Amino acid sequence: MKLSAIQATEETHAAISDIVNIREQSALHRVMTSQAFWVAAALFALVVFMTWLEPTFGTADNVTNITRNFAPLAIMSLGMTVVIITGGIDLSVGSVMGLVAIVTGLLLTWHHSWYVAFAAGLLAGLACGAFNGFFVAYIGMPSFVVTLGMLSIARSLAVVLSGNQMLYQFGPDAPIVRAIGQAKWPLHPPTGWAPRWMPEFSSHFWVMVILALILGAIFIFTAWARHLYAIGSNENAARLTGVSVDWIKFQAYVFSALTASIASLLLLGYSGSAINAMGTGYELRVIAGTVIGGANLMGGYGTAFGAVIGSAFLEVIRNALLMAGIDSNWQGAFVGMFIVIAVLLGMQTSGTSLVATIREWIVWKRV
Repeated sequence: MKLSAIQATEETHAAISDIVNIREQSALHRVMTSQAFWVAAALFALVVFMTWLEPTFGTADNVTNITRNFAPLAIMSLGMTVVIITGGIDLSVGSVMGLVAIVTGLLLTWHHSWYVAFAAGLLAGLACGAFNGFFVAYIGMPSFVVTLGMLSIARSLAVVLSGNQMLYQFGPDAPIVRAIGQAKWPLHPPTGWAPRWMPEFSSHFWVMVILALILGAIFIFTAWARHLYAIGSNENAARLTGVSVDWIKFQAYVFSALTASIASLLLLGYSGSAINAMGTGYELRVIAGTVIGGANLMGGYGTAFGAVIGSAFLEVIRNALLMAGIDSNWQGAFVGMFIVIAVLLGMQTSGTSLVATIREWIVWKRV
């Protein structure tokens, strides 16, 4: 009897060990086959190649510039990822940036405290997100139409409120505003301890890291995230299982506007001025970074890591083009090409074969 009990215990432990190994292997397989992983690998290869081709590419100063430039886009891509997971899109993020900058800048020029101005800017951005979320989630309008309308509304409000003028006389709190946007850590000597080969990472970068870690944890550990993915995968099924579909979709658009507002405040502090044109054209770049990082435009999939990696990839491409002496106007062509490639990769990973799709189209045309 004792021998049988020992054998049963050993078999149980072996079975548990096999299950753990299978889970570890499946988790590793998911990581290795994810689009974000391969984009990260391509990003690493591109950085190595460009450093070999142009040694100044890998210098601390250039890496500092790259991280500072892509961080606001990555912050906005985190918000866009949440919206895209639900199966929607937010075309208003660039215009929201402009409106937030102008509202904040106006209060600063009226000599209000920096925290009052920042709070007003955030509230303006959240109001835009609430507008989008209400009409998409509760009225049932297409997200493309609603956010396209907000793109025009927010930009027009920014122009009207600013009188089409640049705002830069920020009053007594101007040094604090600039410090928020221009802060770096770690610093090089004599003010800091960092060796010369180490980049000085901007406040934009650290805010991005914190937000990405928080959102990544939310995606992994919370029921809210599971509901988010369920809505994007099958909204009707999610609704039948008791998921608060409308409320969660509303929250997604508010969060997207929040990330656009945070990016706007950081850029406002960095530049030391507010212009109504801030964020113009950012919509495409943010969507591109999100999709390149693996988010599925059809909904149901997206990660915080992918949003950051996709945004970094775009900025490295832009920087590499400048280093190579290629006209920066080509950047738009590359962005469009990468969006198409990313969507094709998404089709493959979701089980939709590109070859099969083309074959079905040919058969349909013949009929």
